[in-house]
Amino acid sequence: MNAIPLEHGLALAGALFALGLVGLMVRRNILFVLMSLEIMMNAAALAFVVAGSRWGAPDGQVMFILVLSLAAAEASIGLAILLQLYRRFHTLDVDAASEMHG
Repeated sequence: MNAIPLEHGLALAGALFALGLVGLMVRRNILFVLMSLEIMMNAAALAFVVAGSRWGAPDGQVMFILVLSLAAAEASIGLAILLQLYRRFHTLDVDAASEMHG
């Protein structure tokens, strides 16, 4: 069984992380910001799995499970905050919500 080369896996993880970082900096909608954060966390998890499979250690898979549980917690808390922001301010724009105090 042939595994994916380390360079290819890390290049894919780096590209996904860069894509998430660009989405985080460019978009102002809080839903897209949360999605960009999820992409970045999954890219880091992919890097852990690829590195772990390269050296035959299960540590990468353990870290993947940890990152997966953190991503689930972040998504649930983030969506709860998103719903409250929309109900209160009727917008999902990050800048508009940060300017409103009340």
